Amino acid sequence: MAGGKFGLVEDIQRHLPPARKLVEPFVGAGSIFLNTDYDQYLLADINPDLINLYNLLKESPEEYISEAKRWFVPENNRKEAYLDIRAQFNGTDDVMYRSLAFLYMNRFGFNGLCRYNKKGGFNVPFGSYKKPYFPEKELEFFADKAKKATFICEGYGETFRRARKGSVIYCDPPYAPLSNTANFTSYAGNGFSLDDQAGLADVAEKAALHRNIPVLISNHDTTLTRRLYHGAELNVVKVKRTISRNGAGRNKVDELLALFKPESA
Repeated sequence: MAGGKFGLVEDIQRHLPPARKLVEPFVGAGSIFLNTDYDQYLLADINPDLINLYNLLKESPEEYISEAKRWFVPENNRKEAYLDIRAQFNGTDDVMYRSLAFLYMNRFGFNGLCRYNKKGGFNVPFGSYKKPYFPEKELEFFADKAKKATFICEGYGETFRRARKGSVIYCDPPYAPLSNTANFTSYAGNGFSLDDQAGLADVAEKAALHRNIPVLISNHDTTLTRRLYHGAELNVVKVKRTISRNGAGRNKVDELLALFKPESA
């Protein structure tokens, strides 16, 4: 998926305190879950399509993988076929169909994006790739690892409330804008406002101080995020990636890993 954390995984692993259970309120593509080894996982996201797919992979892996594979054929790699599947996806509540179409659109759609319009309709355009790759081995690996995980669709506040002592929480929220003049509409669009950024910092600090649960958050390194995470131990990670569309902007954006630690730690 676009925006996956793969390049950062090692840095995040290094800064995650030891624990029995990893709790992720923003699981997304699951790169941290897949590259760590805890006894148990509690993984949440507000996207029901993502969580339904993960639960199907956990509960009926053979059925899901064999059905999904049938979608990865040349006749489905045409714009008309893609738009037809996207329209059917937007018109149905059938969990199996939506989960299969969701994976298909993630691979055949533009740039692996996951985006919905205001009415909740998936609206990523066709990708025009030569031969989209069917991630069979990755799905099998995920399904096997999912035996140790609970997947749940909910907001970060609820997930924090479920976390217990003996857990560590890792948060990968939608990132804060890079400058105060950045266009905020895209942030309102994914439902994560500047108030949410502040709210997350607040619940993270409280989880560490009042409930002895350490919390690690990754975000852009900006004046705003440093202010929000002033109570945390801050580590800067250099990340190579272009974020500016016109190429004129900085293409090395530092990431911040903010660790809120229990006082006893």
